[in-house]
Amino acid sequence: MEEIRKSGRGSNSAQLRRYNERIVLQILRRAGEASKAELARAVQLTNAAIGAIIQDLIEEGLIVEAGKRHDGSRGQPATILRLAASGAFSFGVRLDRTNMETVLMDFAGRIIDRRLHDRILPAPGQALEILVEDLDSLRGHLSEQDRARITGIGLAQPFNLGAWLHELGLPEADFRKWEDFDLAGALEEATGLPVFSENDGTAAAVAELFYGLGRQKDDFLYLFLGPAIGGGLILKGDVVRGKTGNAADVAMIPVPPSSLPTAPPSRHNWDLLLSRASLVSLARHLDPGNFPDMSRKDLHHAFERSKARFEEWMEDCVAALALALRSAFSLLDMPLVVIDGDLEEPFRERFRQALKIAVEATAPEMRKSPDIQIGSFGHDAGAIGAASLPQFFNFSPRAAILTGGKDTGPAGAGRTEDRAGFPARAARLGSHLATPDRSD
Repeated sequence: MEEIRKSGRGSNSAQLRRYNERIVLQILRRAGEASKAELARAVQLTNAAIGAIIQDLIEEGLIVEAGKRHDGSRGQPATILRLAASGAFSFGVRLDRTNMETVLMDFAGRIIDRRLHDRILPAPGQALEILVEDLDSLRGHLSEQDRARITGIGLAQPFNLGAWLHELGLPEADFRKWEDFDLAGALEEATGLPVFSENDGTAAAVAELFYGLGRQKDDFLYLFLGPAIGGGLILKGDVVRGKTGNAADVAMIPVPPSSLPTAPPSRHNWDLLLSRASLVSLARHLDPGNFPDMSRKDLHHAFERSKARFEEWMEDCVAALALALRSAFSLLDMPLVVIDGDLEEPFRERFRQALKIAVEATAPEMRKSPDIQIGSFGHDAGAIGAASLPQFFNFSPRAAILTGGKDTGPAGAGRTEDRAGFPARAARLGSHLATPDRSD
């Protein structure tokens, strides 16, 4: 019995050590750099304990010394530590109804290269062939040594790809074939890598949380204007997924039908927000006869040429979105809305300004409106979020925020432990630096 108790303490000690290593990595990811003393204070460990953790992480190739900090005080200058960009790599696959994108990302969150296909989503078998070819091509950027550091594939895609085609005005094409197709499992089988699957709106919110405004902001509603509008919810520095992973699926909020003559006829006396707030609806209004085949570049050029039609669409879209946001504010009382999308400037800033005016104009008595800011990544948000999934499951102390609070990994993940054998656990790291519960 004494041996069992000793073994248990040893196991807990190893888990706590791995947990603290993850805390250190999280702090460096959020702050960019830190000294040994700063890390010791943040994790509330002795200099000796944090020194041992730092040495282990350097030997594992996950962090590097990046010079000295001379602040004018007495004593030796502090050694600055940063994440090692080559410490780990991951693939991100963003799949949508009108495009496919695959990226290779390093440990610092930098996209090394990408493959993009702007097209109506093909049948599952053909899509799988394209994605596997793209993954093989991107893998060629890495040396044999670096390939051993690939943590997996993150997959971000809308749930129910074959649904709401009428509201989006898209042809049925091959969408229905996706209803029973397990792309995560097929990618795992084809590549031999673990696949971590998540709703595309939530994945884009993860990118903002881990690498964007989430470094300073703990509470916000995230919106992404792509082929359809998607969303994610960040509260207390964590992603809120909901029971089925559909939390903050703002596309499903009911709104009045569109007044645009190019909108599909409403089936009810109300419509879904995605029928009015989407780039598909913009493309349909700019070029009704050709919109399913328009790429992001085509759409941007059409937006520049057709100012009047763009203004008509934006007025209709913003009116619906402002109404939906008022409902969200009433429920969530969040201080910030972050909006991003597939189109770059000047589209995003014009859209933000119009939405801000509309939201403030509809504010009820004695209620303020939240701040509205532009997201950090534009059309890269979904791909960066997808590529973040395997890295954070392997290295984040709060990996369970992507699993609905479970230790089994995100949907589609093929294992319950990280590469070091440490089960995933959650931790809140907001603008302050949290420490683990040591009661276990």
